[in-house]
Amino acid sequence: MSSEENNLIEILEEGHKVDIAKYFDYVSTPQAGAVATFSGTTRDTFEGKTVMELRYEAYVPMATRYLSSICASARSNWDIHKIAVAHRLGPVLVGETSVFVAVSSVHRGDGLDACEFLIDELKASVPIWKKEVYANGEVWKENAEFLEKRLELAETRGSLVKKHVAGEHKRSCCGIKVRVQEDEDHTDIAGDNKE
Repeated sequence: MSSEENNLIEILEEGHKVDIAKYFDYVSTPQAGAVATFSGTTRDTFEGKTVMELRYEAYVPMATRYLSSICASARSNWDIHKIAVAHRLGPVLVGETSVFVAVSSVHRGDGLDACEFLIDELKASVPIWKKEVYANGEVWKENAEFLEKRLELAETRGSLVKKHVAGEHKRSCCGIKVRVQEDEDHTDIAGDNKE
């Protein structure tokens, strides 16, 4: 059986809840000594505001491709038997699960590390967007992992570097804004570094 055949990736349309038992059963196998899981649920408050629900949208074909790629990366770093990833679309009420990740492995360390990697990468790079709906309004949100990933990518690129200067970080409705400055040693935007 190929690695992809050992992955269950589902983006659930509006109105379909995450069936945790289904994904847990999928990854369970006699060869695995561990099943690690992560369940992301809607909490009732954020920064003092009452949260009514979260709403998710996605570009499903691309989200599925990204998730397949993330699963392949996890398999290349840890000894994993099966992976299941499910994410809901549409409204997700307080207390309900919006995302679920399950990983089976021979030993718990591989499963736990892979599970953490999968959820972090999902939040950082998969095209799934979240709106928080409050008692007195709503706002589209960026995940902290997404912002961290963008900073990391900018730091590794030759043409632009994020400068972390105290006092330049500002909170907004969509997360932290960071001023981007060109690195004086790398001025060619096309990627040819001139030093």
